[in-house]
Amino acid sequence: MHMVSRSTSDYDRARLSGIECCIEPAFWSGTDKQHAESFFDYFEQIIDFETKRAERAAGIDHYVTIALEPKEANYPEMAERVMDRIPEYLDRDNVVGVGEIGLDQGTEAEEKAFRRQLQMAEERELPVIVHTPHTNKPEGTERLVELIQDEDVTEERIVIDHNTENTVDISLQTDCWVGFTLYPGKIDDETTIDLLEEYGTDKMLLNSAADWDPSDPLAVPKARDKMLDRGWDRDTVRKVVFDNPREFFSQSPNFEYEL
Repeated sequence: MHMVSRSTSDYDRARLSGIECCIEPAFWSGTDKQHAESFFDYFEQIIDFETKRAERAAGIDHYVTIALEPKEANYPEMAERVMDRIPEYLDRDNVVGVGEIGLDQGTEAEEKAFRRQLQMAEERELPVIVHTPHTNKPEGTERLVELIQDEDVTEERIVIDHNTENTVDISLQTDCWVGFTLYPGKIDDETTIDLLEEYGTDKMLLNSAADWDPSDPLAVPKARDKMLDRGWDRDTVRKVVFDNPREFFSQSPNFEYEL
């Protein structure tokens, strides 16, 4: 969830809905940043202030992943400066992975940034959140899988995110985890639950894109309730909305959330 874009009441509502822990990936903020320093201010804000705000507002454990996301990888000089400093942020206490990285337009600059940040994660044995593109999604997902395999990184520490019914087969050809982002224009909860019923729940994750556009930080608890309403047993629902994401991020030495 991109909680930097939300109000404190969203944290309150999330906690009342059963959310005790959230992970906020570095993402595109609505406009392209013009200066490398803007990234460093943003990283500090989500690592420090946002973590304190989540605890203060609702007693929520808040972690982050840090990366240069793909859209802004297309400014090569700025991107290099940002990536040069990302390793120091990956060493911060509540940073639990690299993300989101991936493809937007599928440019050479995006692929270069993706490869470099994959290797940063591999060197530190950190989880990775991979952003699949909004357009030409099946082709983009296939290319991301090629890049992951070409870099020979640990697929079990990677979640390929923003899957749809057109990409899930591609993602499942790997040993990566498979993420579904419950968000208008990406995938809705009913379609996601249909896919989980078809493909099973192993290494499957749900998340919400709680950003500046119409979106819902409560999308995951709402999907949880729909699964129960459709007759899913509680253990299987718990696996998808709690156990799987906890297992995935527990691969990070900095993820310390406890029951």
